This record gives sequence, C-alpha cells and structure tokens, in this order.
Amino acid sequence: MPISANQERATLPGSVALLLALPALLFALITWQVVADGPLVRLDERLSRLLVNPDRCSELLADLGNIQVAVPVLAVALGYVAVRHRRAGADRWWLPVTAAALLMALVPALVVPLKVLTDRPGTPAVPPGTGYYPSGHTATAAIAYGSATLLLLPWLRTALARRALITLCVALVLGASYGLVRRGYHWPLDVVGSWCLCAVLLSSLWLFVGTAKTPGRSHAPGP
Repeated sequence: MPISANQERATLPGSVALLLALPALLFALITWQVVADGPLVRLDERLSRLLVNPDRCSELLADLGNIQVAVPVLAVALGYVAVRHRRAGADRWWLPVTAAALLMALVPALVVPLKVLTDRPGTPAVPPGTGYYPSGHTATAAIAYGSATLLLLPWLRTALARRALITLCVALVLGASYGLVRRGYHWPLDVVGSWCLCAVLLSSLWLFVGTAKTPGRSHAPGP
C-alpha cells in the first residue's frame, strides 16, 4: 500500500530523532568508558596492540585528517557551491555554505574541551602525553569531507555521480581513520568516538541543508 505524503511527513520526527539519538548515545557510552577506564577501554587497548604497525602508508593516510589537507578541500567545495547557488538566483544562497563553514570551525571548540575532560593517554607508539580522545584528525576529516559531500550532492545530475561522491567521502574518512590507528596516533575508540560525534553534527547539517531550495529540487537530497 503506497504511503501518502502526510504519512511520510509523520514518520520524519521519529526518523530524525533516531538519526541523532543513536550516535549521541554511543558517543556518551564510549566517553563514559574512557573516563571510567572501563572494560571497553581494556578491549580497545588489546585491539590497538594487534593493529598498530607504523609504516609510510599509514602515515600518509593519517595525513588525510590534517587541517592543511582537509580544510582546503572543503573550502574549494564551498566556493563552488556558493557560486552555483548565486548564479541560480537561490534565496539566501549563502546559508548552506555558511553553516558548513561554521560547523568546521565548531570542531575544535567541541573536541579540545573533550580532550581535556577525558585526559586519555596516547598509545605506546607516540610520546607520553594525554588528550587523545576523541580524535581531532578523524573529526576534521569527517566534517570537512562530509560537509563538502552534503553540499555538492544536490548539484550532481545522476545517481551514479552521487554514489561515486559518497563512496569517495567514505573512503577518505575511513582511510584517515585507519591510518591514525595503524600508525598508532590514536586508539581505535578515539576514532570511533569521533565518528559518533561527527554523525550527530553532519546529520544536523543535512537537516539544515534539506530546507534550502536547490535547482530542480524542492529540497536538497540527503546522503
């Protein structure tokens, strides 16, 4: 039986709540385990010992989360989207671009206090120190590449192009995450915690972008 427009709208609040609640709850659980030095942390440390094997490839992959690499990619995407929106005569064309830029700026404002709060030491592969949870490099990669993808998707004409862009985004984030763990820059939970945090942030951006009118569509498509 086909779903009516009213029924579809009625399911949106529950879907949105689920989209935001699941990663938020998982992030809270991981953060609690890190602060309390719970059993999940001990499992995480054993997993890290199995995965760490520093090499040139893992270091290059980890660099995908550097600000010097990820933020210029986002800047180029924002510039392109801003020009396209402006040329299309879109109302408030600057809103999605500004939202993505502010979200990127919000990353250190969220991650740095969390690092201070959790005070987690690093792996044996890095110099002694604390403040490794959550992973700032993972968050930088996820927000930069994820935001660029969300803003570019409405301008791609074919489903194949959209799938290719999403696949590239996922590959970049996973590549950076793998490199950080493999090189020993971060524990696996540092990376997973950043995934959860960024899932909430990117979902919020997706919901906001979905209200902006784009050419040929009443709303911007989601990921």
